[in-house]
Amino acid sequence: MTAPRTPAPAPAPAGESAEGDRLRDMLRTPGYLKLLVLCALIGIPVSLAAFWFLVALHQLEHVMWADLPEALGWNEPPWWWPLPLLLVAGVLVSLVVTRLPGAGGHIPASGLHAGGATSAALPGVVLAAVFSLPLGATLGPEAPLIALGGGLALLFRDLAQAPATPQSTVILAAAGAAAAISAIFGNPLVGAVLLMEVAGVGGPQLFAIMLPALLSSGIGELVFTGFGRWTGLSSGSLKLDLNAPFPRLDAGDVLWSVVLAAVMGVFMHVVLAGGRYAAVYVARRPVAHTAVCAVAAGAFGALYALVTGNSPVDVASSGQTVMSSLAADPQAWGVGALVAVLLCKGAAYALCLGSLRGGPIFPALFLGAAAGVLFAPLPGLGVVPGLAAGMAAAATSALRLPVSSVVLVVLLLGSGAMIPVVIISAVVAFVVTELLPPGPEVPPVGKAVGAPAPAAR
Repeated sequence: MTAPRTPAPAPAPAGESAEGDRLRDMLRTPGYLKLLVLCALIGIPVSLAAFWFLVALHQLEHVMWADLPEALGWNEPPWWWPLPLLLVAGVLVSLVVTRLPGAGGHIPASGLHAGGATSAALPGVVLAAVFSLPLGATLGPEAPLIALGGGLALLFRDLAQAPATPQSTVILAAAGAAAAISAIFGNPLVGAVLLMEVAGVGGPQLFAIMLPALLSSGIGELVFTGFGRWTGLSSGSLKLDLNAPFPRLDAGDVLWSVVLAAVMGVFMHVVLAGGRYAAVYVARRPVAHTAVCAVAAGAFGALYALVTGNSPVDVASSGQTVMSSLAADPQAWGVGALVAVLLCKGAAYALCLGSLRGGPIFPALFLGAAAGVLFAPLPGLGVVPGLAAGMAAAATSALRLPVSSVVLVVLLLGSGAMIPVVIISAVVAFVVTELLPPGPEVPPVGKAVGAPAPAAR
């Protein structure tokens, strides 16, 4: 009796086989392996530079919003405090944009970009971020960090006289950016996934960028952690400390998360469209209109402080520190304060997106967290599912990167218990935002325009 014959495995499709062959050929190429080593080496100085950059921003913000008011006799900034600071920010940023190479980096209203970093633009990127973020811009540090990491990586490559090719430029810039932003989110995985999704490539090209980005982000996290412990300095990484327990999800959580995601999709679309209109307005007369938008953003912070009696820092900042306190003690925020911070911070965020320099992630996460706490008393929802759904929806709408938004929110929560709500909210918000009519197109950096042009999807 003969044993049954094992059927031969079905041959792989020709396309998959060819793609796999290209990937193996790439990994066996001495030039690519040398590039991996170079990315690992470059990740160390880039991470150190990013660490000190973040520390400087954190310390300057503390000086402007805590030490200086205290030295002048106030326990906290008075209601009008954002107005002069943001006026100075608007004037200084406009000078950087109009007079230095690279125009201080890309306009935040155009979204998050990983490409286009150059060593020549580094001084303008650093100065624009220093003049924007510590002085009260409603933006985050992630976009300047991406430009800083990519520009430094290319600068070190040129100093080492390594061969410059289009492929090496893209890979080194992505690796440098991953090393720079790895610690700001508290986990190197977020930075690597974010940059891979921003790059928007697949197949062997995805692996070509993924491996250096993962390697550099891991090295960056090690450098950040070790250097932070050694110096005792804080770079202000984003981590949430939830006092509320993680509940078991039920039908109410899922249904309300869909509603919250749809509402946040519409709200964030309006905010981001406002940012694009602000960018068009600024492009007509960069110096004067940048100052006008910056002061208007400060006015919303002052209005919030007058109406609620809270600190204007709640509006005139990235929201990084305030969001941590909101998540830790949501009961301290009344309905009126939550509505006021959503409206005022949303308006200030839109104005800063089109005029100053920074990143879109942190304020979007705060707006989503505030909306989640506002929706939390609805029957069948709760604080933790509301936070998860709100942050996922707001981040996805602001970035148009659903995978990165899901990973970021799950890691911020520190648990996988809310993954279904996070995924559903991200998908709903992405679909809602994409179906809404587009706003105006963001003008090219540093180019004046006469009138807004329609956006093309």
